[in-house]
Amino acid sequence: MRGLTGEGSAWPPGGIQAVSTALAVLTALALLVSACGAGGTGARDEGPAHADSFAGAAGTASASPSKKPDTVNAVKLVKDDPEVSPEVKRELKPCVADEYPVDVSYGKLTGGSADDVVVNVLTCGDAVGVGSYVYRGQDGSYKNVFKAEEPPVYAEIDRGDLVVTKQVYDKGDPVSSPSGENVITYRWTSGRFAEKYRTHNDYGKVVGDSASPVPAS
Repeated sequence: MRGLTGEGSAWPPGGIQAVSTALAVLTALALLVSACGAGGTGARDEGPAHADSFAGAAGTASASPSKKPDTVNAVKLVKDDPEVSPEVKRELKPCVADEYPVDVSYGKLTGGSADDVVVNVLTCGDAVGVGSYVYRGQDGSYKNVFKAEEPPVYAEIDRGDLVVTKQVYDKGDPVSSPSGENVITYRWTSGRFAEKYRTHNDYGKVVGDSASPVPAS
């Protein structure tokens, strides 16, 4: 009762009867709190359980954040690579200021402990892929384990596979309008990339100069 009376400065009106009533209320409250603390069931028990679970999950997430892959200097990687043709190296020059036309992807392709690096070299003007390469992390350095230099070409990582798209041109096709594409899926097998699937897609031709047919009267 010391802690309770310390909050007020006088007895409540009504004297002993009021105090007795207050004691009865406090006793009932104490019994209720004791019952709940002893393991009662109900919505009150669910609150702390969910809060503890959420706190545990949040603590786990903050303790192990997602790891950002180690980035590489893709331009230097390609220019220093003896496997890359001189033609591609000549294309690899800044388009604006120090911005080079390269796309770089990181992911698991070869089963190594480090992420593999996929580099696509493009042209500055129309972003046509002139070379695609895969570099495997090995003993602190990167080794070229795949290359495709038949433009237009583009390589991507798709669920652990290497997918290479090569556009196909018929005679007379402009660079901006290929006739179709070959999509080739490679998988790392026995220390190298082996072709697993190949599909061909023909692009639709839109005839803009032909006259519309005249409806029958």
